[in-house]
Amino acid sequence: MKNPDIKDMFDTIASGYDFQNRFLSFMIDTWWRKKMVKNIQNNTYGLVLDMATGTAEIALEIVRQKPKVRVVGGDFSPNMLKIGVEKVKKRGLADKIKTFIGDARKLPFKNAQFDAVTIAFGIRNIREREKTLREFYSVLRPGGQLIIMEFGFPRTPLIGRFYQLYFNKILPKAGDTISRTGYAYSYLANSVHAFPGEEVFAGMIEDAGFRDVKIKKLTLGIALLFTARR
Repeated sequence: MKNPDIKDMFDTIASGYDFQNRFLSFMIDTWWRKKMVKNIQNNTYGLVLDMATGTAEIALEIVRQKPKVRVVGGDFSPNMLKIGVEKVKKRGLADKIKTFIGDARKLPFKNAQFDAVTIAFGIRNIREREKTLREFYSVLRPGGQLIIMEFGFPRTPLIGRFYQLYFNKILPKAGDTISRTGYAYSYLANSVHAFPGEEVFAGMIEDAGFRDVKIKKLTLGIALLFTARR
């Protein structure tokens, strides 16, 4: 399958994105986001950049867990961001969460502005990952955190086989049908397979200048947390 235009794809599926994720992950995605945000160590008046913020689920979870922290959420999909902004306003959090349409490869910020940078299931969709990681490094304050969540695969043989069956066969067909695109979740499966292995990607984070790079496995490795510091 030829890769679709990523921005257009997310604009197309934006209206059903949250439901599709919960349904196809059996609502485990909600727990993953909570675990990701718990890794943010700054709880007092910090400033977090959440890229690929989409419908603002990570941004909302950050201010829920850490009410004194402010978030700047960026995404390249106007339709995804529009839904996120509506959710932020509905919850009365517009003073804590600001958003912008932008590209992670070229951030519109000065150096050393943020205490943490987060991106959940987004860097996989960026081809220029090395450049993006360097951008994240530049906008972080010294000692600031980088937290990336991406998909992985269970390595336990039996569980791994069952998951591969679901991920490669069932999820793409079900997701393509629910999203009414015919391609969005086939692209998801292909992009996860094309993403570098966890150790390789951890090495890319180190090469961008980060230190203390760690990998945490969630749900037997179906989701991976990469944490590091500038």
